Amino acid sequence: MLERLADIDGGILLFLQEVVRNPVLDPVMKVITTLGNAGIIWILITLLLFLSKKTRKVGWMSLSALLITLFLNNILIKNIVARPRPYYVIEALVPLIKKPREFSFPSGHAGSSFASACILFRKLPKKYGIWALVLATLISVSRIYVGVHYPTDILAGMVTGIVYSFLGEWLVEAAGNVKNR
Repeated sequence: MLERLADIDGGILLFLQEVVRNPVLDPVMKVITTLGNAGIIWILITLLLFLSKKTRKVGWMSLSALLITLFLNNILIKNIVARPRPYYVIEALVPLIKKPREFSFPSGHAGSSFASACILFRKLPKKYGIWALVLATLISVSRIYVGVHYPTDILAGMVTGIVYSFLGEWLVEAAGNVKNR
C-alpha cells in the first residue's frame, strides 16, 4: 500500500513538471513558496496582531500554534519519519528552487500555514480569514509545484496544522482561564 501511495505521489510530481509547469507560472510559484520560508509571512501577520489590543489574543493563539508546529512537525516528526525529499528519489524530478536540506514529511510550510491561517479564519472577520486560507493553500500547493514535497507531505502538514491550530487556541484559552481565577 505505501509503495502504491509513493508511486501516486511521484506520478503527480512528474505530471506537474511535464504538463503544468510553464514560464508564466514558475516565477509566481517561486515567490509564493518563499512566503512560507521559516513561516515568515505567518510570523509577520502574528506580530501585526499583537499591535492591537482587539487582536492580541488571536496573536497569542497564532504564535502558540506556530510554535507547536515548529516543535512537533519540524523538529520531532520530520526527524522520526526521515522521508527523503522527492528529488532524491525521483531522478527525473528537477526542483525549481534551491534544494532544502531537511527531511520532507510533513511539510513545514503547509503545517505552519494552516496552523496560523485556521486560527485567523476562526477568530478574525471572514474577509481576512478566507484570504489567510487561500494564502495557506497557495503556499502548500506551491511546494508540490516547485518539486520539493510529495503531495502526501502537504496533506500531512495541512492536517497537523489544522489540529495544532485548535491546540494553540485551546492553550491560550486555558491560560486565560487560569489567569482569571
